[in-house]
Amino acid sequence: MTRLSRALGIALTPKAEKYFERRPYPPGEHGRARRRNDSDYSVRLKEKQRLRAQYGIREAQMLKTYKEANRLPGLTGETMVELLESRLDALVLRSGFARTMAQARQFVVHRHITVDGQRVDRPSFRVKEGQTIQVHERSASMDPFQVAAAGGHKDVLPATPGYLNVNLEGLQATLLRTPKREEVPITCDVQLVVEFYSR
Repeated sequence: MTRLSRALGIALTPKAEKYFERRPYPPGEHGRARRRNDSDYSVRLKEKQRLRAQYGIREAQMLKTYKEANRLPGLTGETMVELLESRLDALVLRSGFARTMAQARQFVVHRHITVDGQRVDRPSFRVKEGQTIQVHERSASMDPFQVAAAGGHKDVLPATPGYLNVNLEGLQATLLRTPKREEVPITCDVQLVVEFYSR
């Protein structure tokens, strides 16, 4: 993940951020060399890879999200981010219940997370406005969740976005409304991603 972070020019995990501060250039023997001007294709490809890496999803899922966003009204790039941000694993991370997207996905897959009281084990589950996500009561006493409830991830995560109402001590969060692109803490030029897929 550290190597991928350096290749994409963004820190994907707290650990990668420390490495990135020491080596803010791409990996490999030519990492420090001045890079030739990238082609339009490679610039768009890199931006798409950056977005994909921040959500930790497969290419098939990314393409499916683009196609869905393209059918919906509004700007395709912004809609794409709104759809990705409504995923259960993304909201578990934004709520502060996990330290990284990979850990958030693991919590969901291992059935530690409920939506409106029902266990959900699909990270791609789309949370709707007004729905509440919560750590299952049987899981809440586990060390990772106790750390989260005590605010243990606040040093590495962005501030809670306005579309979430979070009760961290209770390990509970409600999606108040659809996330807007400008509120979502990701680094990406979504228009370039749209251009990549629509070529």
